[in-house]
Amino acid sequence: MKKLLAVLLALAVIFSFASCSKDENAASASAENEVTTLTWAVWDIAQTAYYQPLIDAYEAANPNVKIEMVDLGSSDYSNMLQIQLSGGETYDVVAVKDIPGYNNLVKTNLLVDLTPYMEKDGVDASKYGGVVEQVTVDGKVYELPFRNDFWVVFYNKDLFDAAGVDYPTNDMTFEEYDALVRAVTSGSGASKVYGGHYHTWRSAVQLFAILDGKHTIVDGGDYSYMKPYYDMVLAQQEDGIVMDYAMLKTSNTHYSGVFYNNQVATMNMGSWFIATLIQEIEKGTTECKNWGIVKYPHAEGVEPGSTLGTITALGIPTNSENKDAAWDFVKFVTGEEGAEVVASTGSFPAITTDATTEIITSIPGFPQDENSAAALEVANLYLEMPLHDKSAEIEVVLNQVHDEIMTGNISVDDGLVKMGEQVDAVLAN
Repeated sequence: MKKLLAVLLALAVIFSFASCSKDENAASASAENEVTTLTWAVWDIAQTAYYQPLIDAYEAANPNVKIEMVDLGSSDYSNMLQIQLSGGETYDVVAVKDIPGYNNLVKTNLLVDLTPYMEKDGVDASKYGGVVEQVTVDGKVYELPFRNDFWVVFYNKDLFDAAGVDYPTNDMTFEEYDALVRAVTSGSGASKVYGGHYHTWRSAVQLFAILDGKHTIVDGGDYSYMKPYYDMVLAQQEDGIVMDYAMLKTSNTHYSGVFYNNQVATMNMGSWFIATLIQEIEKGTTECKNWGIVKYPHAEGVEPGSTLGTITALGIPTNSENKDAAWDFVKFVTGEEGAEVVASTGSFPAITTDATTEIITSIPGFPQDENSAAALEVANLYLEMPLHDKSAEIEVVLNQVHDEIMTGNISVDDGLVKMGEQVDAVLAN
C-alpha cells in the first residue's frame, strides 16, 4: 500500500509539473502571437508613394505588429493634428509636416522626448546632416526626420554644349557660379537662352546667405550679410542673365515651364523636381531631355554640399499607450533601413548612404554621370525656416521685403535695414 501511495504521489507531481508547464507554454505562445496595433497619423495616403512600402517592410520584419494609417488630409494637417491630440485623440506615431507645426506640438507638450530612446539605442544624430541639432529644444529631441528635400542646381547639358561652355561642377564658389551663368547666356528675343533662373520664392535668393552656418533668417537685427547675394542676382537681372523678377511675378510664370522649354541653362531648385522632370520626359512634354544636377554653389571656405532643405519627421504623442513599440517603428522608418525603402520609391530620405544614392541614381531617367550622383551627397543641411516661435510672422516680413528689393521699389541697403527693423518688431511682441 505504501509503495502504491508513493507511486501515485509521484505521478501527481509529474502531472502537476506537466500541467504548469503546459499552461506556461500556452501563455507564452499566446504572448508571442499577440498583435500590437500602432496607429500612424499621416496626410494624403493615396498620393504618397512611400507610406505603404515602409509599413510592408516593417511588418515583414515584425509580424506581431500591425500599422494602421489615419489620413488627416494635407490642407490643414498640422492644425487638425494639434486639435485632435489636444482633445484626447490617441495616435501612436504622427508624421510632422513642418517646423511651425512641430513647434506648436512641442510647446503644448503633445510629443514625447525621444532623447532617452536615442541614447539607449545609440542613434547617431550626425547621420541627419545637422538637422537633429536644428530641431532640438532645450536639449531635447521630439522628432526624427525620415524625408528630406534639398536644393541643387539643375542644368541643361544641350544648352551648355551649344554654347561651348563646360558643365557646372559640384565645387563652385558663388564667383565661379556667376561667371558660369554669364558665359552660357546667349541669343536674344524669343530664342534667348538665360544662363540662370531664380523662381520668385524668397528662398531662391535669401537662403544663399545662410549656407556658411553663421546666420539664420530669424535672428533679426543686421541682415547685411544678405547684400552680396542680392547684389549678384540683381546684377544678373540688370545684365539680362536671368529673367526679370517683376515679369515672372506678374505673369505667374512657373519655374518648370522655362526649364522644360530650353529657355534657361541652369536653375536652382529643390530635389523634388527630379522625379517630376523624369516623368515629363517620359511623357514627351518637355524639350529638355539631356540634363544633370550639381551641388549648390558656396562661399569661400564653406564645405561643398552645404544646402537648404525641408524635412518630414516622425514623433510619438505623449498619450500613446504603446510608446516602446512606437519608438521601434520610428527608429526603423527614420534609420538606414527605412531610408532605403523611401529611396526605392524615388523620394529622398533624411539619411543619405551609398545604398540610398545607388537606389535613386538607378531610377530610369536619372542622369547617368558622376556629378549628378555626387550632387546627392549633402554635407550640411540648413532648414529653410528654422525652429522659432514666431516663424510665421517673420516669414511675412521676409517675403514682403524680398519682393520690394527684387522689383526695385527699395534699394538693397535700405531693404535690408527695413527687414531687420520689422523682424525686430515681431520679436519684441
